Amino acid sequence: MTIVGITGGIGSGKSVISNILSTMEYPVYDSDAEAKKIMHSDVHVIKELRRTFGDNIFIDGQLNKQRLAREVFFSSERLLALNGIVHPTVKKNFRLWTSQQSSALVFLETAILFESGFECETDKVVLVTAPLEERIARVMHRDHCDREQVMQRIAQQWTEEAKAEKSDFIIVNDGIHATISQTEKIIAQLTLS
Repeated sequence: MTIVGITGGIGSGKSVISNILSTMEYPVYDSDAEAKKIMHSDVHVIKELRRTFGDNIFIDGQLNKQRLAREVFFSSERLLALNGIVHPTVKKNFRLWTSQQSSALVFLETAILFESGFECETDKVVLVTAPLEERIARVMHRDHCDREQVMQRIAQQWTEEAKAEKSDFIIVNDGIHATISQTEKIIAQLTLS
């Protein structure tokens, strides 16, 4: 089994590539979605979130993502604390999920593959890129937020250049280059190796 990481900055279009792969019937682990589930259901994680960030990030016993986001996106230290609580459980969950797959290729989608040390779980890495202004516009539209908030999130992630240096493949998701054919070409290379 070959484990392939799919990463890229916020708004780059990782989910587009994951959807293409899912349509091609490859298993894809969405670490953001799984992290959200874990933060809402794992008793140990919830306890640590309360201890670290206070009860005010919960409303009626439910995690308030907006409040938590405000806590961490303005502070590298707070973001590290959040990642330190959530990432070990996500990694454990990912390993369990991987052990249950039978496909020769499995994929791990995560925005912070390198920042979180998750690349150690992968054999190959695909970086999804898009022009900065396009990424900003996508996130502003998707998350109903302003440019400054998007730029603060981008500042918390590695640069595209730093990610590119450590990646095996790059997919350009700019609306000009065909993402499906780029993905198929990478699958062909991975299948041969």
